[in-house]
Amino acid sequence: MATAEIPRRWAWPGLAVVLGGGLALRLWGVAQGLPYAYNTDEADHFVPKAIAMFGHDLNPHYFANPPAFTYVLHIVFAVWFGGGAGARHALASHPSEVYTLARVVAALLGTAALWLLYATGARLFGRGVGLLAAAIEAVAFLPVFYAHLALNDVPTLAPLTLSLLGSAGVLRKGRLRDYLLAGIGLGLACATKYTAGIVVLPLVAAATTRYLRVEPGERAYLIGRRAVTGFVLAGTGALVAFVVANPYAVLDFQSFHSGLVHQSTLSGEAQGKLGAPKEGGVLYYLWSLTWGLGWVPALAALGGALAVWRRNQLAGLRAVGWLLVPAPLLFLAFMGLQGRYFGRWLLPILPILCLLAAFFALQLADAAAPRKRRVGIVAALVAVLLAQGLFYSLHSGLVLSRADTRNMTRAWMVAHIPAGTPIMVEPVAPDTWGERWKKYPSTLSRISAGGELEPEQNATQVGIENYERTLAPALISYYERHGYCWVVSGSTQSGRAYADRKAVPHAIAYYTALARQGEVVYRVSPYSQGQRPVAFDFDWSFDFYPLAYDRPGPEMTVYRLHGGRCAG
Repeated sequence: MATAEIPRRWAWPGLAVVLGGGLALRLWGVAQGLPYAYNTDEADHFVPKAIAMFGHDLNPHYFANPPAFTYVLHIVFAVWFGGGAGARHALASHPSEVYTLARVVAALLGTAALWLLYATGARLFGRGVGLLAAAIEAVAFLPVFYAHLALNDVPTLAPLTLSLLGSAGVLRKGRLRDYLLAGIGLGLACATKYTAGIVVLPLVAAATTRYLRVEPGERAYLIGRRAVTGFVLAGTGALVAFVVANPYAVLDFQSFHSGLVHQSTLSGEAQGKLGAPKEGGVLYYLWSLTWGLGWVPALAALGGALAVWRRNQLAGLRAVGWLLVPAPLLFLAFMGLQGRYFGRWLLPILPILCLLAAFFALQLADAAAPRKRRVGIVAALVAVLLAQGLFYSLHSGLVLSRADTRNMTRAWMVAHIPAGTPIMVEPVAPDTWGERWKKYPSTLSRISAGGELEPEQNATQVGIENYERTLAPALISYYERHGYCWVVSGSTQSGRAYADRKAVPHAIAYYTALARQGEVVYRVSPYSQGQRPVAFDFDWSFDFYPLAYDRPGPEMTVYRLHGGRCAG
């Protein structure tokens, strides 16, 4: 018996351990940062949109991200809080409860994706591959970390993997219900995150294979007719599921189209974020796999992408390679050509990579050892495959379970800065964080090309991504003249400037002058004692992957100015 064909009596207990452990990792530290949602996407998109729907119709009026997860949260909030009035009151008075609930929903959907991945692997290769693939995803850093946030990235894995399960069934059985399952999963996945549409490729590969392949004893015309019927059924199921989960894509098509164009423009905007990496998207994503999935699983997935062709040639089933391999390659190529890239954008292809890695590992075990020694070899391979992800996910849970540096800074300010005092806070926290004081409008641009302070009537409002372009040393004198004596700075803002000094020389001069003219009255670091700060990065500065982190958040510094109205 091949290692992939483990008995059901062993597979089910193993799956229970994987699901239980995966859920525990996703819930440990789930309340991090609350009552403030420091991830801007989490703070601005899904939770507030779901609550806002209680005040009007179900049109999200926002399509840069598809609304399926927003609708899920809307329903959960309605049930949990007893309707719209209760949900709105909870967000206003107890935001921690609302965001914790939303994050738990994301974690549960991420755990459901593990069970679906097991079923997919079992259908394609055997229970052993399915179980190991689910275990790899259960501990991998990216799906574990982003299950702690009320974002659509991890919830997308559930319908996406459902579509993969249906496509696997199409390949193996060719039943109409498998076509329908694959189509429904595809539609729901696209209605949750647009890039999840990559799973259409496995479906097309499976349907094409069923059309072209005739097994002994089967009639060619019947197989062909069923394949065509199934493909039409899958397409219909995908369209219906997408419209059900995103109805205003049809009812408000103009807004839907505008949102798509806006999202596409942002993604393709070359170096739109100050401090963004410049080595190219493909290289960045390949590097992201080494920590987001893990070095060993990533290399094993490459091995599986090569070995699957050989295995299927021997078995006479070449289509599994077409089912699994082209999708991640095309996804990497497409996403790598965009102007912006973040590690979490890899999540739609992680289930496929986990399947390939598990397949390769168990094939290696079968080939490397006789049956008597296979258990030890498999145990060693499993340990190596899971070690990096488990270690860093445990570290992440420990970090996220501790107080955020921004919450610690605010607590210090509450104790030392009287309410109503004018302060200047960089956009490292939501505006509600500073409502106790008179907060300077930090995204107001008054700096000329030469670094001079322009009159107030010439001021313009800019987005958070251009905050560093509003800075120059002249601002410090302005703060002092108008009584903004407390300046709060965070390393996730200054780090962007230092990562691209030539782009914002006035900001570099501002931070130099602030350090020289301001007195540091409070500073808190997220790093363990003796650890060097992590260089700014749009992944590691926000997901706290490096072991240098001891708690979440940026390095926070509170300065006290002493010139002008701030003297004495």
